[in-house]
This record gives sequence, structure tokens and C-alpha cells, in this order.
Amino acid sequence: MCDKEMASGFLNASAENVYGGKSAFSQAEHNIVAAYLITAGVVSLTSNIVVLLMFVKVRELRTATNAIIINLAFTDIGVAGIGYPMSAASDLHGSWKFGYMGCQIYAALNIFFGMASIGLLTVVAIDRYLTICRSDVGQKLSTLSYVLLIVAAWLNAVFWSAMPIVGWAGYAPDPTGATCTINWRNNDASFVSYTMTVIIVNFIIPLSVMFYCYYNVSVTVKRFKVSNCLDSIDMDWSDQMDVTKMSVIMIVMFLAAWSPYSIVCLWASFGDPKKIPAAMAIIAPLFAKSSTFYNPCIYVITNRKFRRAIIGMLRCQTRQRMNITSQLPMTVSSVPLNP
Repeated sequence: MCDKEMASGFLNASAENVYGGKSAFSQAEHNIVAAYLITAGVVSLTSNIVVLLMFVKVRELRTATNAIIINLAFTDIGVAGIGYPMSAASDLHGSWKFGYMGCQIYAALNIFFGMASIGLLTVVAIDRYLTICRSDVGQKLSTLSYVLLIVAAWLNAVFWSAMPIVGWAGYAPDPTGATCTINWRNNDASFVSYTMTVIIVNFIIPLSVMFYCYYNVSVTVKRFKVSNCLDSIDMDWSDQMDVTKMSVIMIVMFLAAWSPYSIVCLWASFGDPKKIPAAMAIIAPLFAKSSTFYNPCIYVITNRKFRRAIIGMLRCQTRQRMNITSQLPMTVSSVPLNP
């Protein structure tokens, strides 16, 4: 009986130390991070809500590729609306303030939305490849095909975010004490196997698919441009350099967002987690979350239809006066969605 009480007391003390212990950051540094999170959250929520409003308001925007982008907007809103406030509140508090259960929910949701975002970005790349490089296949894709691809991205995110909860690795506060993530301080076999599998399945493979798709898009457009046959395909981006720039931006931003987080996990897997700098421990997840406010810029603002619709909305134009249907941007699949 005494042994049980002593064990219980030890576990409670350990939990209290982890979920309220001294942070590696000063309060001033926590305040800076909180200010960043609040600002990024407001920008992300505003821009992604505008995307959703445009989709609801303008029927011409309801195409297959834009449906994927709308799902991306939901992942960004999820992180900005749930993850940012909880993390910002904890930074202002100086340590994680939502306890064990809050930590599990917060970390799982962030991994869930992050994995869904990566999966959906891969679906966008596949869609563009099939639409531009394999038009014979792309034209045969139905609305159901896109629904299945999108659902697959979400189910993949559900699986990987749930695994730490059921015992494969785990979630815990990071050394800053103000946010929760994969418990990379406990680099046992469970953590190493989970981390390596996630990096391969949700980072290396998606990145390889994106690179393959966007590279072939660039080659295809260049070939059509050289042969003066660009007008024979349904795309408005006739300049091959624009396609290349768009592809490079997507790949670079993907790498910029998730590489630091992957490096931290690899370091923790094969090195000493205690030697990971506290600054890097907080910057890595912040970089990963940054996709919530640059995604609208890359995938929406560069889309001419969305840009015209946004300008029209800001000018309070009616749907009939919005000039968005004169051209078909390359970034939009010609497969319409049923109303």
C-alpha cells in the first residue's frame, strides 16, 4: 500500500514538474513568442476566412483544385484558431497552463492539421501533374476521385496524430514549457520508430512526389512553349518561367516550414535530446505552423480567379460584375465540382 502511494506521489510530482516546471525561456522571450503567435493567428484566420468566403460567394471558383485549397484553408484555420491561442496563452503564462489532457489534445490537433496540410499539398501536386502532363488521365478524373484523394489525406493525418495517444511515442511539453509536441526528450525505441516512419511517410515521400510533379509540369510547359503549341492546352500561364517559379516557391516553402522540425526529431532520435538548444526547440514548431499564413499567399493570391474575386469583394462588386471567368489559370483544374 505504501509502495503504491509512493509511486503515485512520484508520478504526480513528475507530472507537475513537466506540466508547470521552469521554462528554458525568460518571460520576456515568452512574451515575444506570444506576440508573434497572436499576430500570425490573426493574419492566418483573416486570410483563410477570406478564401472560404470566396469559395462560397463565387460558384466559378468551385473547381477540383480549389476544393483541395479550401481543405488546406480548413487545416490552417484549425491551427490558427486552436493551436495559436493555447500556445500564446501559455507563453503569456510562462509555462503550459492546460494540464495533461490539454497537452494531448493540443499536440494531437497540431500534428493532425500539419499532416493533413502536407497530404493536401501532395494532392495539389498530383492534380496539377495529371491536369497538365497527363491530360488524357486528368480529364477522366471525376469529383469522386478528388473526394477520395482528399479523404485519404485527412485519414492519413488521423492515423499519425492518434498513434502517440495510443502509445506509439507520446506527447509532452517541449523544453520551453509553453507548447506541447512529440515527446522527443524521451528518445526510446518507440519514439525513434515513430519519428523515422513519420519523416519517411509524411516528409520525404510527399516532397519527392511534389518535386517529381512540379518538375514534369515545368518540362511539359517548356516543351509546349518551344513547339508553339501552348494555346492547344487549357492553361493561361504560357510563360514557363512563371511555372518554374511557382514550383520552386512551393517546394522551398515546404522545406522551410518542416525541415527544422524534422531536424529536431532526427537530432533527438540519434543524438542527445538534452543538447538541443531551447531556441531551436521553439523555432522548429513555429516554422512548421508558419504555413498557415503563407499558404493563402502562394495558393490563392497567385491564382488569378481568386485574386479577381477578392478585389471584387473589396470593391463590394456583385457576383455578376466580378471578371473572373475570362481566363483559366493553370493552377485550377478544369474539373468542376457539382453544386
